[in-house]
Amino acid sequence: MYVPFEQLPASARIWIYQATRPLTAAEQASLQPALHRFAHEWTSHGRNLAASAVVLHDQFLVVGLDEAVADASGCSIDASVRFVQGIEQELGVELLEKSKLAFLVGGEVRLLDRRELRPAVAAGTLVPETLYFDNTIGQQGQLLERWPAPAATTWLARYFN
Repeated sequence: MYVPFEQLPASARIWIYQATRPLTAAEQASLQPALHRFAHEWTSHGRNLAASAVVLHDQFLVVGLDEAVADASGCSIDASVRFVQGIEQELGVELLEKSKLAFLVGGEVRLLDRRELRPAVAAGTLVPETLYFDNTIGQQGQLLERWPAPAATTWLARYFN
């Protein structure tokens, strides 16, 4: 069952898929019916899931699930990954690739390969206040409160000591 994303509770479970490039307005508009349909039809062991999916910052697909209504099963999570793979094929963009870190710099999402992190900090390109999208967060409340967050307040803090 589809739930508007902003109506998911703070405790809702989320999955964040980072695109390797910004999605155009046209791509996002073309995705809306598929995102709505997926959330409406997503089930777990025959039970409807209270779910939503949205594109944020033009570069992140976020799937949300109110587990107070029903939990996702392994099969339903697999179905969500297949859905994301279908979007990858349709748009020619990677969403499941995890080697890049995303930062908000000058109002734009900038991707940085993990191997470039130490040199970027050493060069002053990344500073403790640089906003970082920690895509490992797992709840809607975390998304609203600290996504993005200053890099020094995340697991990246060790790079600034």
